[in-house]
Amino acid sequence: MKYVDDFRNSDLARQIARRIHAAVEPERRYRLMEFCGGHTHAIARYGLTALLPPCVELIHGPGCPVCVLPVGRIDSAIELALEHRVTLCTYGDTLRVPASRQMSLYKARAEGADVRVVYSSADTLTLARDRPDRQVVFFGIGFETTTPATAVALLAAQAQQLENFTVFSNHVLTPAAMQHLLADDDANLDGFIGPSHVSTIIGIAPYRVIARDYRKPVVITGFEPLDVLQAVLMLVTQINEDRADAENQFTRAVTEQGNLKAQALVAQTFELRNDFEWRGLGLVPDSALAIRAPFAQWDAEKRFNLSTQPVADVKACQCGHILRGHGKPTDCKVFGTACTPAAPLGACMVSSEGACAAHYQYARFNDAAAAGCVHL
Repeated sequence: MKYVDDFRNSDLARQIARRIHAAVEPERRYRLMEFCGGHTHAIARYGLTALLPPCVELIHGPGCPVCVLPVGRIDSAIELALEHRVTLCTYGDTLRVPASRQMSLYKARAEGADVRVVYSSADTLTLARDRPDRQVVFFGIGFETTTPATAVALLAAQAQQLENFTVFSNHVLTPAAMQHLLADDDANLDGFIGPSHVSTIIGIAPYRVIARDYRKPVVITGFEPLDVLQAVLMLVTQINEDRADAENQFTRAVTEQGNLKAQALVAQTFELRNDFEWRGLGLVPDSALAIRAPFAQWDAEKRFNLSTQPVADVKACQCGHILRGHGKPTDCKVFGTACTPAAPLGACMVSSEGACAAHYQYARFNDAAAAGCVHL
């Protein structure tokens, strides 16, 4: 734990916070979006907003892969499990995400659907080999971090000619979502705390395009408290200097080019969709991945003729509003009352990376400190 503890040192955190306080121009606002749900949880867990000056505002973004899945895609997964009677393998976060007609994968399982929680696509492959009498579908979700593992599963299924295995692909892309947010006329962002795990795969180059085209700085950042605070200081410095670069704070894991082998695996098995619906963001061009034609035999959307329909979120839920960076969990009237982790109305309260779940678990206890005077 010593290596991790080095990045949680409270004295160093206060030193960086003092440097941020000294660097900001008080009459200026610094609106910084932490794109990744892991950063949202780190900020809430360690009460980092209480260390920042009032002119620095951290904005939640659409960096939770479960949260950005629209209701219609969850409905399609439920259709696979209930109507096509497949064995649906999924990560645990998706089980309780509300779908249409007050359904969820958890409720579908209670009604007799064979829905199983797995830790990787490899678990699904093993199940398909062990149960040749069953159609087994992997519910593939996530950003660039999890896509290579799904690509490996597709290649293995092809090599083994595994006829009872398919993938329901819902993999989405980070840079496209960033660009979509910045193209919004209502966007009021000054910079991005860039995702770390995603960046280990794609490297820094894609963010350089965003920094250049939209004049917004991006700092790729680790998940520990000192990582986030240092990233804030780096962003404040860039904004003060009227610079817009893509910088790498997370040098211990992220390189310029990223993981070239993983990128090659994804390019071999997946191609861009023309557009894809994101919860809160609507249709986003070139923002998701479909399975390439040579692997169509292992594409669940084709094998089971799935046709996802757009479905509106529950009116009371403000998850989409939060994912666009237009609000905070406490802006939602049902936060912590009708909507809790035990009885969620929206995906942001369900997922372990959701902003509402983070705020409910940690930040609501830190609000008083953040609103008061912090002694550095």
